[in-house]
Parts: sequence; C-alpha cells; structure tokens
Amino acid sequence: MPFPSLKEQFAALVATPSVSCTQPSLDQSNEAVIELLAGWLGDLGFHCERQRVAPGKFNLLATRGGGPGGLVLAGHSDTVPYDEALWRSDPLKLREADDRWYGLGSCDMKGFFPLIIEAVRPLLEQPFRQPLMILATCDEESSMSGARALAAAGRPLGRAAVIGEPTGLRPVRLHKGVMMERIEILGQSGHSSNPAYGRSALDAMQAVMGELIALRREWQGQYRNPMFSVPQPTLNLGCIHGGDNPNRICGQCALEFDLRPLPGMDPDQLRTLIRQRLRPLAERHEVKIDLAPLFPSAPAFEEPASSELVHLAERLTGHYAEAVAFGTEAAYLQQLGCQALVLGPGDIACAHQPDEYLDLARIEPSVRLLRELIRHYCLNSALES
Repeated sequence: MPFPSLKEQFAALVATPSVSCTQPSLDQSNEAVIELLAGWLGDLGFHCERQRVAPGKFNLLATRGGGPGGLVLAGHSDTVPYDEALWRSDPLKLREADDRWYGLGSCDMKGFFPLIIEAVRPLLEQPFRQPLMILATCDEESSMSGARALAAAGRPLGRAAVIGEPTGLRPVRLHKGVMMERIEILGQSGHSSNPAYGRSALDAMQAVMGELIALRREWQGQYRNPMFSVPQPTLNLGCIHGGDNPNRICGQCALEFDLRPLPGMDPDQLRTLIRQRLRPLAERHEVKIDLAPLFPSAPAFEEPASSELVHLAERLTGHYAEAVAFGTEAAYLQQLGCQALVLGPGDIACAHQPDEYLDLARIEPSVRLLRELIRHYCLNSALES
C-alpha cells in the first residue's frame, strides 16, 4: 500500500475525533489518532513508544537516530469540542476551498504532524547524527495531563523543542501562565429579618472580591512585560454562585476566577498571598473561606532571547521572537532540558472557531522551515551545529 499523501494524512487525522474536554460527556479518547501517527512513523523507520496517561489517553514519542542532543517537534493530538451546526461543512471531513484546508484540528493542531512527515521524508536516506523526536501529547486542550505526565517521568529529550501551535510562522518565546481558581465561602443561613440569625457568605464574598481587585491592582503595578499586548498580569472574576432566596441569609457562596501570570510569577506564591489576604476576612465575617485550583495551573513560559534556538528561528523566519497570551506545553518541555519555542503555521484567530482552517500558502514555507531545523539539529554534527 503506498504511503499516504500530505492531503490524505490531513484528511485521516481530521476524520478521527479526539476531543478533550473537562465535561465527561464530551471527552473522547485520542488512541485512534496515536495509532495513525505511530503507523505512519513506524513505516518511515521511527521507533514509536506510547505512554498511557489515563484510560483512553496516550502520548506518542517517535524517534529516529540516537544520542543525547537532537530536536523535538511537538504537538497535541486532541481538539476542542465543536458545534457542528455552526460549521458550513462537516468538521470531521477535510474540505478544500478559498485556498484553504478546512477541518477540525487543521490549524490547532493535528495538521502539524503531516507537515513534519513531509519535511523529514526526503532526509531519511541520510544519517541522523542526533535524534529527531516527534512528540504527540494528549489532553492539551483540557488538563495538559499528557505534557505533565511526560515532565513527571523526567526522561531527558532533545537539545531543542519546537511546538507547532498556531503562530502564523512567527517564533514565540514567551507566553503567560493560566490559573483557574475557586473560592468557596461557608457561612450560616438564617431569616433575613435579623442579621444576627446568620453569617452571610455573600457579604463575605463582597469583601473577598474587593481584596482580589486590590491584589490585581498591586500585581499590575509590580509586574509588567512590554513584549505582551496586555503587558500586565490579568485577573478576571468569571462567575459567582450563592444563596437561594431573597429572604434567607446566604449560607454558601462560590467564586471562580482566571489569573494569567507573567513569566517569573510563581503560581504557588500567588495562591499563598491570596490565602494570607483572605484569612482576616474570614475572621471578621466569621465564615470559612477555602481557595483551591479548578485545574492544575499551566506555567508561564519564557525562552531566553539569547538561546541558540531563538536565534536560529529568527534567522529562518525573518521575524523576531514574540510573546502571546495563550498557553502551550512549552514550559513542560523546558523542564526536560530542552530549549523551547512555539512556532507553527496556523492562525490563532481561527483556532477553537467554526470553520477552522489552514492556509495552503503556509504549507510549503512550513515544510521548508521544519526541514532546515531537522538538518541543523539532527543531520549536522554537534560541532557543526
């Protein structure tokens, strides 16, 4: 059977659903996507290893060549949920129109893997002096459990890692972290005719919100990075739930908020400071206040401007490395000893949207760029690179 073409690989990946979602009813396994990639890469002579992260959830690490250095080309195998009614065509069927390929995951980011394969195939007859590792992770769009499991395993990877998230082929060396937190207040309900009958969780939450807004103001005065379009950390009070009737003192209230720290701001330290500021409020209002993450935080990421990978990517793309607001798995790859960079062909503006697409004009530049990265890190000797 002939090896599938680039378009056939795109179509097969788009047609293989692998939604990851915090809602169990929408969450799906990524095993079929991993099997597709392992089959193709195995046929090309890569050694394929699967890491089981959870039931139905897998990472794939496919390696060509050996040695301590080399290059990791990384992406996630899952997609976000989709609303088929909002698409102009079947989201699980690749459609070509307007010089674009439309389909779920074409941009973010299953489409990155066929581009890697297209880049490496002409190079396979040459000796790989350093390894090329192709990494596909699970659940990036929800818990990032695949990347966290890889980092926890602690196995060193390559000298450099490029994550093919949609950046419009412009190198990205910084992004903010993502923290989603929940504050729960337990007071005591009672008849509203007399405040002494209870302890209002809503009154306490008003004070909590004021303290969070004050902390936000302090952090935005203390931390600033002009590389970001929003140069300060952000804190968004996202949703609140509490009480059940106007004539009852509110006994319970919960607030969920989103915090986007800049590189250099430690999530554990931020939580510690929030708890310190909430403790006097709990005593004053005679309520119990608990703070806990809704999900494990995704760390902020920064690769030094002086790193070899950044200089190489800037030279190959003709663009200085930038900062973006969205999160990726880059920091986890740094934990495994890699210089890391985010660089991919899609546009973030169409990611997570109906009619997600990849511009066909991006394909050849992407393949050429990936081929040059592979030559630099894997085909040249360590001394030459």
